[in-house]
Amino acid sequence: MDFHNSSRDIFFDEKHPSLDQALKAVTHLGVGAHQDDLEVMATHGIMNCYNQSQKHFAGVTCTNGAGSARAGAYKNFSNEDMVKVRTQEQRDSAKLGQYAAMIQLGYGSSEIKSHLNKNLARDLEKILTQSQPDFIYTHNMADKHDTHVAVAMTLICALREIDYIPKAFYGCEVWRTLDWLPDDKKVALEIPGDMDLVQKLIDCHHSQTEGGKRYDLAALGRMKSNATFFESHAVDHSQNLWFAMDLKPLLEDKSLDPADWMLTFIDQFKKDVKSKVSLYL
Repeated sequence: MDFHNSSRDIFFDEKHPSLDQALKAVTHLGVGAHQDDLEVMATHGIMNCYNQSQKHFAGVTCTNGAGSARAGAYKNFSNEDMVKVRTQEQRDSAKLGQYAAMIQLGYGSSEIKSHLNKNLARDLEKILTQSQPDFIYTHNMADKHDTHVAVAMTLICALREIDYIPKAFYGCEVWRTLDWLPDDKKVALEIPGDMDLVQKLIDCHHSQTEGGKRYDLAALGRMKSNATFFESHAVDHSQNLWFAMDLKPLLEDKSLDPADWMLTFIDQFKKDVKSKVSLYL
């Protein structure tokens, strides 16, 4: 399978003879902007596939990691150094998490966040056509990171282009929580399994967790926070939750404008706040 960038990095589990065969086995696919996004936002898919014979997770990371934050032992690393480090870290996490495949497409953030990058869209179309996963995880369009929004929008365009609708299509929280989303619109993804493994998956990205960004503590804390603060008048029914929104309507009805569609949820939130405050005026 050919991709646009010669700098792309491909890993697949050795029990599969080729990337194509590995992708055919995939049931859960995560598409993220940066190295470590998958281990933060797509943990539901990763953990549901871990040690399973009939379910397999694969990941796609769209950017090359050149613009990563760096401190400590990494503070003097060049962009080229960081690309090498972050690529290997993502490979390490994929091996630990038993991913069927891990594809790093090697785009610079600036290449994809200023406009729809058709090369990235074509790369994603190839992966989606080969894998046809039941469950897809990506960013949501209310994320405050421009590159995250760019990846989500490009993935939506790719799915629309090939007319593929999975069983579930999740827009997950990362940079900006989805706590504000009306409860009946939230998808509360319960994270199964060993939280120590979840932390180890994120800790594979050592240049970040030891270089100034404790994503491991932040992600695990958010999972606990989501579970506890989800319902105010009931005991916790889940131990670890990650919030997402259902993006499937954008595939079922291609006439929907994603921006206008997103604003309907913000309008619901606005209406809810106004109605509560207005009671006391």
